[in-house]
Amino acid sequence: MNSQNDARAFWVQEPGKGELVAMRLPAPKTDEILVRTLFSAISLGTERLVFRGDVPASQRLAMRAPFQDGHFPGPVKYGYSNVGKVEVGPKKLLGHIVFCLYPHQDRYVVPAESAVPVPAEVPAARAVLAANMETAINGFWDAPPAIGSKVIVVGAGVVGCLMAYLAGRIPGVEVQLVDTNPDKGAVADALGAQFAETNSVTGEADLVIHASGAPEGLNAALQFAGFEATVLEMSWFGAQTVPLSLGESFHSKRITLRSSQVGAVGATQRPRWSNRRRLALALDLLADDALDCLLSGQSRFGDLPVTMERLAIEPSSELCHRIVYPGADADIFASKEGN
Repeated sequence: MNSQNDARAFWVQEPGKGELVAMRLPAPKTDEILVRTLFSAISLGTERLVFRGDVPASQRLAMRAPFQDGHFPGPVKYGYSNVGKVEVGPKKLLGHIVFCLYPHQDRYVVPAESAVPVPAEVPAARAVLAANMETAINGFWDAPPAIGSKVIVVGAGVVGCLMAYLAGRIPGVEVQLVDTNPDKGAVADALGAQFAETNSVTGEADLVIHASGAPEGLNAALQFAGFEATVLEMSWFGAQTVPLSLGESFHSKRITLRSSQVGAVGATQRPRWSNRRRLALALDLLADDALDCLLSGQSRFGDLPVTMERLAIEPSSELCHRIVYPGADADIFASKEGN
């Protein structure tokens, strides 16, 4: 690559196979910007399903990313957590670090209004969490916790951890983060939440948030709900069929099972909030150093095809897996203090 108009992008060519594809970029128009990517992040929930070809045919239109190219199951360019530096564009944005809901690509051209400036107090390497934070915010707009509530979050992935983090900052709210992996206890501590393994949860919750991505987790969430409580489903299962134990206490407890999806602004704020305003709020909320505990894995952009294949098979205990692009902080692989 020897020109700012040259770029490489990650494409899922077919289920289970991805590669970096070279391309030429168009010259930016007056209302567009050229961004050089510093970091992107892999959504271990949605992107694993996309990589494996598990997007149901009925949901292929609904699950399109804002700047997706191609079609499910492939070839498709997919992703939505990109942080970069504006190299060409209006003076007010030139040289600024921005977040964009763009796939994994080292340079790209988008309308200037599609990129949101990253606040100065938020490191670029942490700003990749913005899409996950936006999802967490939207979940609480769909099912707001009341002051004094007991909230149980089932699944200590990135979205679950962020929801536990946010809920813990509401006065009087008791938060418990539940996961089958005891190692997630350290993450819960860093975020100021209580931790419990699934078989040691006590008491019943006013609001249960399910974010484990596993059918067993959703069934556990139903068991943790109190009388007339709400279970908020944050996981997306793709083509997987999810069996539920609705013959137990679901009816006698009059439990509400509610879905949340970030594509539409949550009902409580929808009349007044735009998607862009919600994303700007998500970036503002990333100014806490404690959130760096969610950045648990990273690899280079050039290795992304191999990385994606590995994570699709077994993500182990990773939370947010960050992709580092040429020109980003060279020290980031030596120490997280490079953030």
